[in-house]
Amino acid sequence: MTIAFFGELMLRLSPPGRELLLQTPVLQVNVGGAEANVATGLACLGHKVRMVSAVADNVLGAAVIGELRRRGVDTATVVSEPGRLGLYFLTPGAGLRASEVVYDRAHSVFADRAADAWDWDAALDGATRLHLSGITPALGPNTAAAAIAAAEAATARGIPVSFDGNYRAKLWEAWDSDPRGVLTQLIGHADILFGNHRDVSLLLGKSFSGEGSDRRREAAEAAFAAFPKLQLIASTARHVQDADSHRIAARVDTRAGGHQTDEVLVAGIVDRIGAGDAFAAGVLHGLLEGGDARAAAESGLALTALKHSLPGDASLFTRADLAAFDAGGMDVRR
Repeated sequence: MTIAFFGELMLRLSPPGRELLLQTPVLQVNVGGAEANVATGLACLGHKVRMVSAVADNVLGAAVIGELRRRGVDTATVVSEPGRLGLYFLTPGAGLRASEVVYDRAHSVFADRAADAWDWDAALDGATRLHLSGITPALGPNTAAAAIAAAEAATARGIPVSFDGNYRAKLWEAWDSDPRGVLTQLIGHADILFGNHRDVSLLLGKSFSGEGSDRRREAAEAAFAAFPKLQLIASTARHVQDADSHRIAARVDTRAGGHQTDEVLVAGIVDRIGAGDAFAAGVLHGLLEGGDARAAAESGLALTALKHSLPGDASLFTRADLAAFDAGGMDVRR
């Protein structure tokens, strides 16, 4: 069983510790990319994953490919072409100061690649699922068309599609885009959606009046009614106390009902970036292991909570780490 992931591969540059960007002339580098983060998280849990992307044909692109391979991701369908690799800069939050992202990804190899340049026969060969996110179509008309083509190719081959909303207003606003129209097409192919009531509101152009779990269930039922193929919706509820302490719960809705976990306090946060991708990896892991809505929600919560303790964009935790989290042991494991 191989899950294929289509999306941009990037480098993240961030100052050391909790410094402001370029406060000192030092930047730390990590490999990033929403879809790649989910792929890496699943690979570390022992699942077969394949990345479909394009990187710059230079030392930066080679470093990204090398890092994914080191984590167990199949990169045979990552192409290297002349051009630039997308970058983004992160200023980490601290206390009451929020984190801030600056994108430098315009006209990257991935963003500028023609929509008809992708080989979907090779990309989806033997795949049992295709995973996409809303970041890819937000990058521009080429990637929007490519994401739709990927979803259509998967559907034509009977391959289920999972989709993570990942709405990025800054990216959509940078070009003459139609977010609702594009995202509606993509989610129309999906059986799994990672998103909350705000994502559903954007898609359907309506608000939901309930509170907490009632509002999320109301939104889920509206999404199920609008998208016949959709079978499962997964989301987190996050209450931010400050940059170092968040309270998080996970929820999974199916057409038959839903399950919401209790909140956990995630304190002493090291790095929040990629936590949503870790949640997606955890949910998919729970489902791949044959779990129900409860198991998927709890697996997603465990992996997203653990990711907050790890620098970098991707979850690198194993099944043993998940088991230790579930057991509740916070002391040194010897």
